[in-house]
Amino acid sequence: MIKRIKMLISSLLLGAFLLSSTLNTKAQLFDQGDVVLSMGLGVGATYIAWGTYYKTSFPPIFIAGDYCLRENLGPGNLGVGAILSFSSYKYDVPYYDWGYKATTILFGSRGTYHFTDLVDKLDLYAGLGLGVEIYSFNNYGGYDYDEGSVGLYDEFFAGARYYLTDNFAGMAELGYGLAWFKIGVSLKF
Repeated sequence: MIKRIKMLISSLLLGAFLLSSTLNTKAQLFDQGDVVLSMGLGVGATYIAWGTYYKTSFPPIFIAGDYCLRENLGPGNLGVGAILSFSSYKYDVPYYDWGYKATTILFGSRGTYHFTDLVDKLDLYAGLGLGVEIYSFNNYGGYDYDEGSVGLYDEFFAGARYYLTDNFAGMAELGYGLAWFKIGVSLKF
């Protein structure tokens, strides 16, 4: 598991380095018509349980899009977009040879408000999201029990993108939703 996380982070960093070395460094912020695609990892997942016997099988990963719908709404710009994420964990009881695996898929829409022209190359934003959570639960050993459910997914967050080039940024979000903290990279088109 840790090996997968290290490989994913290494791949993201290598991609970021290669992309930033090929693009120029004049950065612009979130303007009307811009589309920003972000991807990364969640830390401190809110849709999985924590405890002694819980083990993360696959950390929360996400891909999110943001489209600048309108400029000059007060001190910022309005964005709309979507998010898709996946996470999985296991609950193992070592002495009883049973447990379960739970998987969560989240997808939904997001609205963002971007504060413009505060700091050069820094896109500060906050937002809300609403969507669907698909949860599956598979038991193994001892009991034969599988379950699935569909529920409401909601989130609120504050984030930042720091543009290293015109089209490439490192990003981070803090809030409640997929995870307490999200980190990744963003590409602007």
